[in-house]
Amino acid sequence: MSALPANAFDLLLGLGLIACAAGALLSRELFRAIVMFIVFGLLMALAWVRLRAPDIALAEAAIGAGLTGVLLLDTLGYLRRRFERPRPSPPSAPAAHTSDKEQTRS
Repeated sequence: MSALPANAFDLLLGLGLIACAAGALLSRELFRAIVMFIVFGLLMALAWVRLRAPDIALAEAAIGAGLTGVLLLDTLGYLRRRFERPRPSPPSAPAAHTSDKEQTRS
């Protein structure tokens, strides 16, 4: 009976991996896809731990989720700044117009 919770956890881990992979591939928003990729890498690291491969799990967490995720987020920020649409400038305030009457009073 003690093996049942471990099998259930492994099943949930596998379903989570599939859901994160599908979410990363099918997402239309780049930021959401990158976050799903990072979560996928962390879940994959947990899967490697469950398979008793801690060295691969550490490499997956550090490189697959950590470093690659940071590089992708940085690239997304660069692309957003580079290809940002120019914003229309706000309408300028009308210049202070003084009439001839006001100028003659002073």
